[in-house]
Amino acid sequence: MSKIAVVFWSGTGNTEAMAEAVAEGAKAAGADVEVFQVDDFNATDMADYNGFLFGCPAMGDEVLEEDSFEPFFTDAEAKLNGVPVGLFGSYGWGGGAWMETWSERTKEAGAKFVGNVIAENAPDDEALENCRKLGEDLAKAV
Repeated sequence: MSKIAVVFWSGTGNTEAMAEAVAEGAKAAGADVEVFQVDDFNATDMADYNGFLFGCPAMGDEVLEEDSFEPFFTDAEAKLNGVPVGLFGSYGWGGGAWMETWSERTKEAGAKFVGNVIAENAPDDEALENCRKLGEDLAKAV
């Protein structure tokens, strides 16, 4: 059975709601899924999983959250080569440039990039459905 980690940071609960939805989708597709806030997971834990769904909202000038998530992801990048990865997050301004940059970083790290989902502010029903589909797609890619 595929083992997937959903690792996220959320300040307002928007990205947390998306994390729950991607986990639902991966579980529905038959994966063994564990959900972690980023402070409860580190790059050394990655060897125990076959794929990852990472979630982080846009912060500041459309960047990843800088105190917890960015340092984690910098460490994680070295372990992504050949590994299925999906990304998700919310934003309150801008047009999603942080996700484009993050997706490129993930691809450049050699990950098998499955896709991404973004939501403006709180995810609506369509965004949550897209998150469930991302989780399902990741489970199938593992």
